[in-house]
Amino acid sequence: MQSGPVPRILAKQKPEGYWGTPEDFYIRSKYKGTVWTLIILAELAADPQDNRVREACEFILQNSQDPESGGFSYQSAKQGGGDHNKVLPCLTGNMVFSLIRLGYLNDPRVQHGTNWITTYQRFDDAIREAPKGWPYDGKERCYGRHSCHMGIVKALKALAEIPPGKRSDAVKATIEKGTKYLLAHHIYKRSHNLTQISKPSWLRFGFPTMWNTDALEILNILTKLGIKDKRMQDTINLVIAKQDKQGKWKLENTYNGRMQTNIEQKGKPSKWITLNALGALRSFYA
Repeated sequence: MQSGPVPRILAKQKPEGYWGTPEDFYIRSKYKGTVWTLIILAELAADPQDNRVREACEFILQNSQDPESGGFSYQSAKQGGGDHNKVLPCLTGNMVFSLIRLGYLNDPRVQHGTNWITTYQRFDDAIREAPKGWPYDGKERCYGRHSCHMGIVKALKALAEIPPGKRSDAVKATIEKGTKYLLAHHIYKRSHNLTQISKPSWLRFGFPTMWNTDALEILNILTKLGIKDKRMQDTINLVIAKQDKQGKWKLENTYNGRMQTNIEQKGKPSKWITLNALGALRSFYA
């Protein structure tokens, strides 16, 4: 909170808690809008007691969360809150994750968001017919015959932030579904042909990942949930292979130049990638 990217980010915040313009918190201001900036603050473990951090959280809750369903929308509704028909699974996961990280675990609004995940998040893996009804209609990329990989990752990332003793039966069941899905894919492969990589970019580690993901982020989520499975071994081997002679990991993917401030330099050793890699390895081998 005293030096580095967090104070630089907070210095650009408007008094009402947002960055840029209030209405452009997601789409038209990638990756400088309030949604993206809140993700960064959560990833950097900003102080939840800081008034500026709380103002940002309140802005998102008031402008992005759909009051009816608890999901988070990429656009505000005219009557206030998030637009009911523009709720996205990856956005909901990211916002629930960020808000829990920033001190809102017990807030009823965040619990409402958690309930959205346990109620509506899909884990379909090339089924015959896509689900029907709200919120699935018209969102083929999110909820088609094969659910969006990123939406599943962000949902599980959010639920992993809930302490084990505070996880409801619905949260536990959803974690089990998400874990089963990710392990079936061996984290980054095609479940129906494990010789193929789903997306080569997932083998390059970045921070923050925003709406996207990579193998290290998924590994971190699974190990945080206490999962140790042989289907994670290829990713473990990948992480170990990327460590340099000084014991560090490089930043391979970045949104530098597009965020409120750069965090680290692409191609150089990364404190955050190194922290995440060491944490995952320690948890896996503990």
